[in-house]
Amino acid sequence: MEKFVSDQLQLLSAEREAEIEETRAYQENVSLKELQRKGVCLLKLQVANQRTGLYGRLIVTFTPRKYDSDTVLPSNNFGSGDIVGLYESTSPSEPLGTGIVAGITQKVINVAFDETQNDFLNLGTETTYRLLKLANDVTYKRNKKALLTLGQYHSGPASSLIEILFGSSEPSGTPLARPLEFYNPSLDESQKEAVEFSLCQRELSIIHGPPGTGKTTTIVEIILQAVKQGLKVLCCAPSNVAVDNLVERLAPYKEKILRLGHPARLLESLQYYSLDAALARSDNSQIVADIRKDIDQNFAKMRKLHHKEEKGRFKSEIKALRKELKEREETAMVETLKLANVILATNTGASPDGPLKLLPDNYFDLIVIDECAQALEASCWISLLQAKKCILAGDHKQLPPTIISHKAAADGLALSLMERAVEKFGDSAVRMLTVQYRMHHLIMNWASQALYNGKLVAHSSVAQHLLKDLPGVALTEETSIPLLIIDTAHCGLFEIVVEDEQSKGNPGEVRLVDLHIQTLTNAGVKSCDIAVICPYNLQVDMLRQCLRHRYADLEIKSVDGFQGREKEAVIFSFVRSNKKGEVGFLAEDRRINVAVTRARRHVAIICDSYTISNHKFLKDLVTYFSEHGEVRTAFEYLEDIVPEKYSQENEKDNQQKGPDSVNIKKTHSDKERVSRQKVYSFNKTSKEDKVKMKTVTSNKSVQQNYKSDVRDENNSRKESLKNMIEDFLKDSQKTQCNFPTTLTSHDRLLVHEIAEEYGLHHVSTGDGVNRYVSVSKTRAISADTQSPKVDASESEKKSQLPVTVSDSQKADVSCSSHSGKVDLKALHMEKLEREKAIRAEQASKKQDCPAQKAVEKKKDTRRKTTTNATAASSESENFDELIAAAVRADSTCGFTKCKASVITVGDYCKHCNKRFCLSHHIPEVHGCGEKAKANARARISREGVIYSGSGSKDHSLDPTKKAHLQRRLDKKINELTNQRKLKKKEN
Repeated sequence: MEKFVSDQLQLLSAEREAEIEETRAYQENVSLKELQRKGVCLLKLQVANQRTGLYGRLIVTFTPRKYDSDTVLPSNNFGSGDIVGLYESTSPSEPLGTGIVAGITQKVINVAFDETQNDFLNLGTETTYRLLKLANDVTYKRNKKALLTLGQYHSGPASSLIEILFGSSEPSGTPLARPLEFYNPSLDESQKEAVEFSLCQRELSIIHGPPGTGKTTTIVEIILQAVKQGLKVLCCAPSNVAVDNLVERLAPYKEKILRLGHPARLLESLQYYSLDAALARSDNSQIVADIRKDIDQNFAKMRKLHHKEEKGRFKSEIKALRKELKEREETAMVETLKLANVILATNTGASPDGPLKLLPDNYFDLIVIDECAQALEASCWISLLQAKKCILAGDHKQLPPTIISHKAAADGLALSLMERAVEKFGDSAVRMLTVQYRMHHLIMNWASQALYNGKLVAHSSVAQHLLKDLPGVALTEETSIPLLIIDTAHCGLFEIVVEDEQSKGNPGEVRLVDLHIQTLTNAGVKSCDIAVICPYNLQVDMLRQCLRHRYADLEIKSVDGFQGREKEAVIFSFVRSNKKGEVGFLAEDRRINVAVTRARRHVAIICDSYTISNHKFLKDLVTYFSEHGEVRTAFEYLEDIVPEKYSQENEKDNQQKGPDSVNIKKTHSDKERVSRQKVYSFNKTSKEDKVKMKTVTSNKSVQQNYKSDVRDENNSRKESLKNMIEDFLKDSQKTQCNFPTTLTSHDRLLVHEIAEEYGLHHVSTGDGVNRYVSVSKTRAISADTQSPKVDASESEKKSQLPVTVSDSQKADVSCSSHSGKVDLKALHMEKLEREKAIRAEQASKKQDCPAQKAVEKKKDTRRKTTTNATAASSESENFDELIAAAVRADSTCGFTKCKASVITVGDYCKHCNKRFCLSHHIPEVHGCGEKAKANARARISREGVIYSGSGSKDHSLDPTKKAHLQRRLDKKINELTNQRKLKKKEN
């Protein structure tokens, strides 16, 4: 325990320093507009309303300066319960006061200020203000104090619990005296077992509740049974939302419950159960109000006096009244606290520094901590030290506590008390809930197999429910499937990053989300039943800017902000799409678990399967969705995207990964393919919200990036080939080095260049795929040329003939040798000069022997034929011609007699491995129809799934287009009607 306390104190200190540094960086180094863009500041606000509410607190309503029915607040991260500072727009640093956000909508934000600030706030309706989120050190101080108390704890109610969690003792229990009569008769067997087990344990019990298994329902039953046994219960959770959820579920049972905390942090419907409301209803409330009135009157009289003696008399009276007020308030608070059977608060709100300091040390019999896996362990000990028994509930397979310092999280601060206890005790202290009441069985099965050892079972009421079963929802392809994956692989929809921003976004996926939401809402699904979840805040902002004006009730949040929630349909945008296969913190399995399991009837994931399949957990998710759901590509949604093709090296990597790695359209070619990609900028943001995005926005920059990539790849390839030749030169035993036939034509050209640079003999041998390069240590000027086929005698004479090469040609060859480049033209001219010399020598012989003219004429005819054939063969050996021919063949449609270029737009056929233009790319057009049919039959037979496009085409008009045409028709009719009316008036 001592080591745990010391380690946790250091980690808490590191986390606090990271929080302070982040706040300081925001306030000192970032402009106000940048703070507003990041969501932590609201500028140019004006006061729309002021009223007294929340039990004496001042409630101020702020709106944007130019307020009208369409004006909305900028995208922000403010939420109920946040501490904010109020500043005048003209004041750079001095705050007018601090308050707590009591509520926020798209158009207004309400802030509650304490009573002590009411007299000092004089807010004008014409003045502009700004609100800034502030860091709160109260949580850190209370966590630190709890750890220090734990380190010095010797005797008290929590002694046995501390011994179990830090010592070698095991949790113990006693059987129930009699069977339980459950308040909720609809509990399933696993829930009943968890309730009975928790009540039997003496010190510790853990309830593991996977998503949708009714964990809160089980906790409520345990609390009610404990109250029935006469126990005093303190119930905590790390967030106000989780505490309010428990209050809401306990309220119908009419138990005496009390909610601690600032009223502004509570739901409006639950403020009746707050401590402030209970004090206002108490018998002493009128006496307390009268005492405060007397204090105010004495203050007013004292201000009018000038003599110190008279003022002293009033000061004494005010002091006595304040003492009486304090005693009355404490008495009323103690009575209210003791009257309650269940007290609920956040982990830090249960601190002995608050209202609970008025209660005895051993007052509580049971501590219940809900969502324990999301809380820092230090915060749990604030309440655990106040009782001898605790019940921990949560799911350690979902998100851990939110921590700013990555180092502190890695060093152990992210390890929750529940996770540590589960690892320590296992089944001896844990009961898992196994029946889930939220998800369709196909959604649940993925989470069950991936994280919960296949133990989850879907209740019959939800196992088969789909969107089409909701009232008013039509039967469509989208509403009748629970799983959908929209794959953006090879579509060029890459992620983007913003300058000075760690977050990421993906404009292409924003468009796909928009289109899928349109499809669902057109089918009758309400926008309030849909949630869009993203792992990155930048993507959340981009989606809000695109969608919030059309779908006011649509919830768009990060994964962290949606934990504990659920929706009928969930759309999860993965964002990450890059050639490196980097997935960032998507590699956190628990984050993906939370996102997918928020859905009840339908979940759609939009992702680049090529990128995310580099991580095994994400790859398994894609595989599961492909096997049990529907797979679509972005091509089916977006018509203006250009396919992105990968090189042969990427193809080899994909083949090595195995056939089940990703559902990607693979491309095969003997030639090197040029990757082309088109990145679309997100152009739906306002001028104020536009940011400089590091992305390619023009074809020119795409070409420059591609050329740079190719140049780097060529340099690295040339270096490796150069190293091979240098190793060959160092080996004295080798006289010849044969390079493999797998080299491309470009690689062979590089070998020739390097060999020429080192003065080595180099020659290419073989045809087609069997062609290879040989390098030897013997220098030959015309290594690649072949002499014409002549008689043996002429061959001997030919070897003795001098080779005549012009000085300019020699200079060219010399320059090419020193520059490291092969001058193929010079070599070709050298060969022609040599052949010319041979022909001149033969002609002189013919003149000397006229008798042989007839014979030589026949030989000359044969020789010309042979020479022409040899010349043609030599020209085919020219590397420039070979490369040019390959490029021409690769850039032309593979259909016979079609000369259309496929450089800009084209597609590959996976059956014949050829590239075709858009007129001939369909298999049935260019001759692969039978192969395509056979492949489709085999796929359907293998997977048992009929994919979209295999049935008859739906020729019905798209609802969106139909509505648009109807609006145009109505507009035209109105215009014609108005014209007729004008003509009648003129007549």
